[in-house]
Amino acid sequence: MDLNLNGKRALVTGSTSGIGRAIAFELAGLGAEVAVNGRSPDRVDQAIREMTAKVTSGRFLAAPGDVGDPEGLARVIAAVPEVDILVNNTGIFEPKPFFEIPDEDWRRFFDVNVLSGVHLSRHYAARMVDKHWGRVVFVSSESAIQIPTEMVHYGMTKTAQLAVMRGLAETVAGSGVTVNAVLPGPTLSDGVATFMRQMAPVGGEADLDAMGRTFIRENRPTSLIGRLIAPEEIANMVAYLCSPAASATTGTAVRVDGGVIRAIA
Repeated sequence: MDLNLNGKRALVTGSTSGIGRAIAFELAGLGAEVAVNGRSPDRVDQAIREMTAKVTSGRFLAAPGDVGDPEGLARVIAAVPEVDILVNNTGIFEPKPFFEIPDEDWRRFFDVNVLSGVHLSRHYAARMVDKHWGRVVFVSSESAIQIPTEMVHYGMTKTAQLAVMRGLAETVAGSGVTVNAVLPGPTLSDGVATFMRQMAPVGGEADLDAMGRTFIRENRPTSLIGRLIAPEEIANMVAYLCSPAASATTGTAVRVDGGVIRAIA
């Protein structure tokens, strides 16, 4: 398979930590120049230093800015006017009972999780069409299919991403640009790891693997792998979708959910 991304430029939003960082790392390892994005310029610079130390041949550039905010979005586009690959990874989540979710939370989640990808795709995908090659990937979630009752507003945004993805894929049909989404399952992100460490007994060491397996057993019992997913496992699938090898895969939602969704299609 041709996974060579030499000569390609990628923008991965929300790539200073977690799944986004793993994706940026993987794309750089395949030869792409990767624009690293986060709300804080300091965090972006730190992430680039750390990734460069691990991928010595990697090429990174800074694209700080809050993509959920119009001014931050403009700064990102100004820093990186054109890309060959866009990974809409930025997202927020927060468990909250449905009857306690105020209107401002619904709007904030929609702005960050959905409209950020809409705005960036509108800018970059049009330019990809002009060049007859491009990749757009939305990092959605298995929550798009199985709406979590503990955060319905989050699930709503992830379902909306799939609608945007399919509509955009049909819009650019036949252009050489592909548009897809990935559906990660419960993942051992930096935030989840921090939460688990905080839950460990005072003076004790958190066994993240054991705690993750307990969470899956009690909260996602349909998982077929019985554990949390590593961010690198999500990044592997995203990297494939961004590569020349995935030229016939478009308009689809690819599951990397560990089998949590009980369906064969």
